[in-house]
Amino acid sequence: MTRILGLDPGLRITGWGVIESRGNRLVHVADGVVCSSETGSLAERLAELHRGVLDVVARFAPDEAAVEETFVNRNPASTLKLGQARGAVMLAPALHRVPVAEYTPKTVKKSVVGTGAAAKDQVGMMIRTLLPGAELKTPDAADALAVAICHAHYRTGPAGLAGYRGAV
Repeated sequence: MTRILGLDPGLRITGWGVIESRGNRLVHVADGVVCSSETGSLAERLAELHRGVLDVVARFAPDEAAVEETFVNRNPASTLKLGQARGAVMLAPALHRVPVAEYTPKTVKKSVVGTGAAAKDQVGMMIRTLLPGAELKTPDAADALAVAICHAHYRTGPAGLAGYRGAV
């Protein structure tokens, strides 16, 4: 059995989801979000996200973690802030010596739905199918569970931890 933490980083809302991979069976453990205040400085907001994910790591003790890569949009300032949030989020499991794999949004969608161009509602529907009993508290939590499922599928291949050279 391997416990996997999936993370969907965002500066305002970071989704997280924990699953257990038991052979070819996936079991939902928990999901939720970590939010940062909209009024704090960038540094304060990053610290809030980091502390929130540290708490999730401490509570659920994952063996491995996976995070969605940054989606580059038209606004360079937004992309940079998302990258900073992603760094703060990725640091939490790494500090607990939990290896972190990374997957593109397209790879995550393809592994869960079968197509890299899937819509959010399709991802949510498939999460409910693959993880019966999952509450999916928010779309961000559903996305994080999708990242965890993606990692469960790819973890032994070149995209997963078998090919991960930066493990701590």
